[in-house]
Amino acid sequence: MSRQPSALQLCFAGFIALSVAMGIGRFAFTPILPIMQRDFGLDLALAGWLASANYLGYLAGALTSAALPWKPSMQLVTALLLVAATTLLMGCTSAWPLWLALRFLAGLASAWALVSTATLCLARLAALGQGRLGGLVFAGVGASIAFVGLTCLALEVIQAGSSATWLIMGTLSLAGMLCTRRLWSAPAAPATQQATATVPDGASGVARRHVLIIFAYGLFGFGYILPATFLPAQAKQLIDDPAIFGLAWPLFGLAAAVSTLLTARLLTLLSRRRLWAVAQFIMAVGVLMPAIHPGIASIALAALCVGGTFMVVTLLGMQEAHAVGGRHAQKLIAALTAAFALGQLAGPAVFSLGNAWLGLSLENSLFLAAAALLLGSALLWRPAAR
Repeated sequence: MSRQPSALQLCFAGFIALSVAMGIGRFAFTPILPIMQRDFGLDLALAGWLASANYLGYLAGALTSAALPWKPSMQLVTALLLVAATTLLMGCTSAWPLWLALRFLAGLASAWALVSTATLCLARLAALGQGRLGGLVFAGVGASIAFVGLTCLALEVIQAGSSATWLIMGTLSLAGMLCTRRLWSAPAAPATQQATATVPDGASGVARRHVLIIFAYGLFGFGYILPATFLPAQAKQLIDDPAIFGLAWPLFGLAAAVSTLLTARLLTLLSRRRLWAVAQFIMAVGVLMPAIHPGIASIALAALCVGGTFMVVTLLGMQEAHAVGGRHAQKLIAALTAAFALGQLAGPAVFSLGNAWLGLSLENSLFLAAAALLLGSALLWRPAAR
């Protein structure tokens, strides 16, 4: 029988799993969007609906992940295969309805992958006494965002086209999936994790007991999603040189990767929830900057503030769910993911509908997003929330 993977092997496999699921399945659309705009004349309102399809799929994935009859390992490999397939197919069609369907399925698979990776990695690392290494796993999202952003920048400079870019991302997804084998082919998980996956249904009770963190996590989803979706497009509106505006997204990803590695040290200074509150406050500042003072410097600051906090909040939220959820940890992780999905689904929908019906600009939408983040930060900072 195969040996249980070591802590570093778990971290590497989880790092790659989140790189594929989130960096490509969720966020590759963002740096590819300017290329699609050039190739197909895609405007921001239509891009918002494509983004919303992905977020709706993410919500569906979050709501179904805990109810699937599969073990987390089977859920993970299925999700990663689906991410690779949908990414490849994005490069094989220009039909609008198919794009919507593919972005929905990619979102569905991304949520399954996040929940299963968090369940597999956090429980096993905790069992090995290496829970502090969780930041290495979640650094995969930021590192992948930076890598995908730089790859898209290079492809944009040589005018490779959006179809070729999607095909390259799909090929990278398949290669990455093979590197996660330690997670989905390992022996049975520790007993604590199995108990989490097999307890009777108590999702509603879990949600009632932890409504504060679920609500705050939903506000986080609403607040961060507009800059996370439209940051390169905003930069492109200010400067047309892809060698410059294309750097906004890699900068976002680099900040995300570095910040998760610093989280363990920051937790020696603040409690998990208060550090989460500080991160959401910094994110709100970043969201506001392009709206208050449009310019390439504000875009760069937004990339640092939002990129440097969104994976910190994700990591802290998953760790908090694992710490307080007990044997229902997987259900609480799924509940947080569902709240996040609702929030991020509402963000582009509010922008697209407001733009179409009221002429609402992206800058005006950013004020609402920042307000949501500040509300979540205030709720988490309260003494009762420590």
